[in-house]
Amino acid sequence: MNPAFRVLSARALALALLLSVGASSSLAFQSMDDVRAAATARGLTTADLLAAAKTFTPSGMLDEYVMFSSGGHSGQVFAIGMPSMRLLKTIAVFTPEPWQGWGYGVGEEVMAGGDYGGEPVRWGDTHHPALSETAGDYDGQWLFINDKINARVGVIDLRDFEAKQIVKNPLTVSDHGGTFVTPNTEYVIEGGQYATPWGSAYAPLSEYKESYHGSVTLWKFDRRAGRIDRSKSFAMELPPYWQDLSDAGKGASDGWFFLNSINTEMATGGIESGNPPFEAGVSRNATDYLHIIDWKGAERVFQAGKADMIEGFPVISIKTAVAEGLIYLTPEPRSPHGVDVAPKGDFVVVSGKLDPHVTVYSTAKLKKAVAAKTFSGRDDWGIPILDFDAVVEAQVEVGLGPLHTQFGPEGYAYTSLFLDSAVARWTMGGSYGAGTPEPDWTLVHKTPVQYNVGHIGVAEGDTVSPDGKYLVAFNKWSVDRFLPPGPLLPQNFQLIDIANQGTSMPVIYDMPIGMGEPHYAQICKADKLNPWKVYPEVGWDPLHQRADLMAPKPGMERVTRNDEEGSVEVFMTAVRSHFKPEHVAVKVGDTITWRITNIERAVDATHGFAIPQYNINLSLEPGETATVEFTAHTAGTFPFYCSEFCSALHLEMVGYLLVEPTE
Repeated sequence: MNPAFRVLSARALALALLLSVGASSSLAFQSMDDVRAAATARGLTTADLLAAAKTFTPSGMLDEYVMFSSGGHSGQVFAIGMPSMRLLKTIAVFTPEPWQGWGYGVGEEVMAGGDYGGEPVRWGDTHHPALSETAGDYDGQWLFINDKINARVGVIDLRDFEAKQIVKNPLTVSDHGGTFVTPNTEYVIEGGQYATPWGSAYAPLSEYKESYHGSVTLWKFDRRAGRIDRSKSFAMELPPYWQDLSDAGKGASDGWFFLNSINTEMATGGIESGNPPFEAGVSRNATDYLHIIDWKGAERVFQAGKADMIEGFPVISIKTAVAEGLIYLTPEPRSPHGVDVAPKGDFVVVSGKLDPHVTVYSTAKLKKAVAAKTFSGRDDWGIPILDFDAVVEAQVEVGLGPLHTQFGPEGYAYTSLFLDSAVARWTMGGSYGAGTPEPDWTLVHKTPVQYNVGHIGVAEGDTVSPDGKYLVAFNKWSVDRFLPPGPLLPQNFQLIDIANQGTSMPVIYDMPIGMGEPHYAQICKADKLNPWKVYPEVGWDPLHQRADLMAPKPGMERVTRNDEEGSVEVFMTAVRSHFKPEHVAVKVGDTITWRITNIERAVDATHGFAIPQYNINLSLEPGETATVEFTAHTAGTFPFYCSEFCSALHLEMVGYLLVEPTE
């Protein structure tokens, strides 16, 4: 027997093989010879079986972690179990999603909060989810997500995994450095990206320096209400560089946040006119600028009334920010795409796509340089530039195309390498290095991934107490990894085992993501989440998270008509396997308010409610009530039915909407 096979128990090997061959869990193996024979027949190595044993999660066994991933162009968020890498739910946010009825009867009020220019906006490009934090640690209560294309922020309640609010930034039309939260979720940080005139008004590019602006917005989060409070939110004007990713300080750097920038050249492109293309123009400078912002000081300035009203929103001008000592710059490697604060807040790590190093800034040195005014100059807006040599702690050569860094609990940091298609493990310095066998600030190992990794996520790797154990590489390409479903290939999430120190970091699972282009994720311990299995009581309104006094209850079912107003109200209940009432008669032109309550209390006893022609489809979880309003614009006979398989008599859960012609 190959000694390597003896590393795993027979049970673990059996479980691994079950995953590999897709066999039933009732399959009984006669001997280890059967295991080896099946593995040989499929060309599986011992490493394959070990990886399968580490990730196989039998039905009924719960995942240790939940990964909340952006959905990219889908406009949604994905909840994925780890280590199984099973998709648990698509959380609808910016884009209609019919299975949950999002945008097909419910959700319109939330999505309307993100409309602008007098037009509905029904798609988004989600990039950077952020879990709510208490004392710098995930608390499992709220989730925030940005929409890069429209500069919007969504708020998701993790009691029912549903979006409750969307806010539109009035100052800009694109964001990338959002969403990130301060250590106690006082604010949700939304950094703009491409500079525009305020409100995206027209101004010729020849007036770029005078008329275009960068910005960062601090959305005040009211935890009790579960909503962003616009009245207590404010923004800061920044130079018209393109601000990129951000991260809030914690521990030693609490009260500050850090924001990358690109295009400090202020290039405006124009390849069609013979000018350098953007990709060349924005990469001429040897360095860009890291923005270092005192958000607690900015909060005091805002509360003191020292902000200007722009597009109906309070903005602290650059002039005020400089005068109040709120903002500083320091050089950073050019074309950066990552700024990440270490767990203790004592170091800030920046990666530049065109520099093979990660650059580590010391919080203590930053504070000292600010206090001593150790400046190497000022930019064109008078913002002090901290001397690079005075604030840098170390530079570690990790590989080509470094982007994003996450942290483990044992003194290691991990950085994605886009051009190398690898993940680098390197040692932190100071007290972090005490737990590692390698010297401080040293590259230890690189694990190849497939291919062109952007962001990475470590279990709780953005918090004051990262877990380590698992890392997920969010790879942009998946060439030759899966059956090609036509020319448009899925992205590839690769699960990496980082539990062992040193040079052992094997890839143990490939997960195709065939929905949108996910960018980033945060990974939370599952036991921090406390989702409801049914809504707290019958007649629950999920949007406002309270009982609705108008919710239909058993014995209250009815159809009422107001002939003077041409309106009809329907009060309906749903329970296995019927709606009550089953007949609803109206007239063309009537305005209909249809209230429906799922009166079930059994877990997962969900009912759908779908009306043809009228673009209505609801998902009603146990106890939920919903209200839809529409105009009966078309005469006819329309069977409505339960669109969620609910019982043996599911097909019989039906009724008729009869729309009588006016003549």
